[in-house]
Amino acid sequence: MTDPAAGSSRLAVWWLRVVFGFIGLGAFILGYVGFERLLESRSDTAHNPYDVFYYDLQLFVLGAEPFQDAGPYPWQLQVARFAAPLFTLLAVAEASRLLLAAESRRLRARRARNHVLVCGDSQFAHMLADRLFADGERVVVVRSVPFGPLEYRLRRYLGVIGDPASPAVLRGAGLSRAHTVYVCSEDDDRNHAIANTASRLIQDRRQPPRVYVLVHDSEMCLSLQARRLGAVGFNRLRLDYFHVDDVAARALHRHHPLPRPSGRPARVLIAGTGSFRRTLLVETARHWRARVADTPAGHLPPPLRVDLAAPDAGTELAAVTSRYPFLTAACEITAYDLELDRLARFDRLDRRRYDRIYICAPDETNGLQFVLDTPALWQSAESSVFVPVYRQAALAAAFHGDARHDLLDEVHGKLRLYPVLTHACDARLIAEDLTERLARLIHERYLQAQQRAGVRPGGAPAMVGWSRLPESLRRANRAHVQDIAAKLRNLGCVVAPRRGGTGDASAAGEAIDDRIEELARLEHERWCRERRGEGWTHGEFRDDVRRRHPALRPWDELPLDVQEQNRAEIRALPDVLSDSGFELIRLAPAVPKQREGPGDAD
Repeated sequence: MTDPAAGSSRLAVWWLRVVFGFIGLGAFILGYVGFERLLESRSDTAHNPYDVFYYDLQLFVLGAEPFQDAGPYPWQLQVARFAAPLFTLLAVAEASRLLLAAESRRLRARRARNHVLVCGDSQFAHMLADRLFADGERVVVVRSVPFGPLEYRLRRYLGVIGDPASPAVLRGAGLSRAHTVYVCSEDDDRNHAIANTASRLIQDRRQPPRVYVLVHDSEMCLSLQARRLGAVGFNRLRLDYFHVDDVAARALHRHHPLPRPSGRPARVLIAGTGSFRRTLLVETARHWRARVADTPAGHLPPPLRVDLAAPDAGTELAAVTSRYPFLTAACEITAYDLELDRLARFDRLDRRRYDRIYICAPDETNGLQFVLDTPALWQSAESSVFVPVYRQAALAAAFHGDARHDLLDEVHGKLRLYPVLTHACDARLIAEDLTERLARLIHERYLQAQQRAGVRPGGAPAMVGWSRLPESLRRANRAHVQDIAAKLRNLGCVVAPRRGGTGDASAAGEAIDDRIEELARLEHERWCRERRGEGWTHGEFRDDVRRRHPALRPWDELPLDVQEQNRAEIRALPDVLSDSGFELIRLAPAVPKQREGPGDAD
């Protein structure tokens, strides 16, 4: 556990219980010896060992028959007749504490502040709560199944029992004072009910907590993200939907980046029809694109070549490249229509060409069995063969424990089981929601445009990577994303997952072309409102300390290059959305009246 105070407190309680145990044991032994000597000294009293044992037990209930006669008493008995009642009082106090533990935790949960709220009875909810607690967060769990006494003692986070969709239960869990809420039950509709209740309770707060809702179907998750993107400008609540595959795929490349081959292209094989393959392919391409972008000119890494092997590889490739157009620019993908069990006879395996192999079988047990029984895969992988698993995290730990707990051979590091749920319990990656990712992409495009214009990296506060960007500028980029809904409404467009050939893409493009000037003006006015709300004023030169900015002036008074920068941001909107798998769909020429949304700007 990461909380030193909590750890020292638990250690003190453990030692206190040990001391109490010795007091009780000592009182029992001394009492027995003392009664034996006392009864032997009284010649008129007949006794046997059972009588002595009975009298000894009576010490613990504040009385014993031999004490009805006056003393003197042996010293052992004098000590025992005070120690035994003390042990009894301490045992009663400890029992009362354990019986009232649930009520105590309920009261502490209600008064909790700046905590994390995890709602749901699912395995993922339990794993996420454990991970958050281990990371040092104060965790309150809301679930309908009661906690057992041992579960309270092992996990040691606060718990509230009840329906997470009930307003009273969420209030009792301190919802209004939490900083983040994770909704992770097994049923999607129940998750939506919990999110609806949370929204009604906290959306009017000045700084509502973030709410992350687990969706079990990846396609539905993307569709709900699109609908949330269209509504986010009209709701102060920071809410997003996430799927475990998406989070785990991003975690994979952070923990296991692709190797850098020298003198030849990097090669990856993704085989099978499992649900993880599409997310894996997209994140692999993003990972390589980011590596290329971060490499200095003249030292670019070699290109990435991905082979996709599955019975429907050609169909899947057409679908995924249609949804994510950047894939064809980030890497070279080749589809091979073949069954997984034919992969052992795949001619490319004989050439030992792949820097990494992923086996994404729909049945993870069969997929793992296939990898274990196919030495050709181990021989063809320069680094590792990854097998994503959902229900076999314990088996993964058996393969990949520390040096003392490695129960199974990893085939010289060639075999890696990747527990998806375990790696999806990463709060930092879940927090990189759609708003955060789009804001980061907008900033990356800004950096590229400025560098093409001759501005050197580090030459201005905004000319740094996202991780080094001041929080005020990150917040401005997030606000730019949150205003997308208002821009789309003005265009008469909506966002939808890209399907390739659906929707009127040309009409949406014409809408952008026809309204660029107006939308650029609206974006500038929104940015000015946001900046003035943070205390910025106009100044001839930018001064971040005194909060002065030369662009804080009416649109018509802006220099032409600043106006063009705003127009470029509007033109980039379709590309920014397509990078995350969305497209603009034209529904109407325009919407006459625009609802007002919050103004957090770039």
